[in-house]
Amino acid sequence: MRFVRSTAALALATATATTEAHPLDISGSGTAAIAWWSIEPWVLACLVVSGALYVIGLARLWRHAGAGRGVHTRRAFAFAAGWLLTAAALAGPLDALAAHLFSAHMLQHEALMVVAAPLFVIGRPLGAWAWALPPGWRRTIGRFFHRPAWRTPWLVVTGPLVAWLVHALALWLWHIPAWFEAALADRGVHALQHASFLLGALLYWWSVLGFGAQRNRGAAMASLFTTMVHTGALGALLALSPVAWYPTYAGRTRAFGLDPLEDQQLGGLVMWIPAGFAYVACGLATAAQWLQRHDRLGHPA
Repeated sequence: MRFVRSTAALALATATATTEAHPLDISGSGTAAIAWWSIEPWVLACLVVSGALYVIGLARLWRHAGAGRGVHTRRAFAFAAGWLLTAAALAGPLDALAAHLFSAHMLQHEALMVVAAPLFVIGRPLGAWAWALPPGWRRTIGRFFHRPAWRTPWLVVTGPLVAWLVHALALWLWHIPAWFEAALADRGVHALQHASFLLGALLYWWSVLGFGAQRNRGAAMASLFTTMVHTGALGALLALSPVAWYPTYAGRTRAFGLDPLEDQQLGGLVMWIPAGFAYVACGLATAAQWLQRHDRLGHPA
């Protein structure tokens, strides 16, 4: 019953957020004083620039090579979905709600790390972004990224072990109470937290979803399984803890019908179950691809 009541409270708060575009009165019943559409300028700038460059570059590329060539339509849709989800997580009501509910904060983080990040990797936007630049710049950048001085570090940081470690460290370190509280207290630290989560997740999913002959599906499945285990462990610690870890939320959750511990338990469940399912689903898909490949090799046409 406690879980059901907590989930219902979060759903009600989120539904309220999507219908309000002005600050609410904290003295009212069931809502807190939040400017639902308060948007950080740097977030808006990053979203606008990345989206505009992608659209311009994709239009130029398809005009030159033909629609669907160079960047497949599926990849374009994947990038668009990742961009929209990132915008919803960082520049919408969920971001405002995350300042008042830990569970909403966890939903925001998981949306970025488990859904948006793999969509961006599948979308592979670098090619489209390059086509948005003048031809001279495009050639210079292309030569730079093919140099060993760049390729060697890139292959290291996107290798299965290093990418796994970066992702895991970002997740665990930022959930240390002192670090998480610092992010809640300072916008600059909060921006660093979100950047760490997203960049670490991008490296991680690139190592898992890597394309071409270099992809190691065995390493990808091991990475997915162990990530599911350690993220599930952190989620379980949050959900089963008898005490609330983050004092800042103590005075903010009551307006939504939750005590701080219930809010934390719900946030832990978000990390533990839905996010864990995403890793399992990706692992099963990778295993199926691996088996199909071996079947083709073992039974040539």
